[in-house]
Amino acid sequence: MSNKFDDFLKEQLKDPEFREEYEALQPEHAVIQAIIDARKDSGLTQKELADKTGIAQGDISKLERGTANPSLKTLQRLAAGMGKVLKIEFLPDGKMMHG
Repeated sequence: MSNKFDDFLKEQLKDPEFREEYEALQPEHAVIQAIIDARKDSGLTQKELADKTGIAQGDISKLERGTANPSLKTLQRLAAGMGKVLKIEFLPDGKMMHG
């Protein structure tokens, strides 16, 4: 079942310029979603995560809204506070020519 936003996005992605910009932001969106998912998975509120990590709740909120750019060290602190480990991968993008 799709919603109006999904339909709108599908239409916009037909524009090559829009698609390029959207794909450029995908890693950022993926990190934001991963933080939110991990925090919810660990059953912590932003406040509880702030208490465990020493990172201000306001900063955690900014990270989850995408208005802050976390350092690797911050991501590691968040992961540790949630009882998780941070894993970063470099994956082939399918656009590289093999030869």
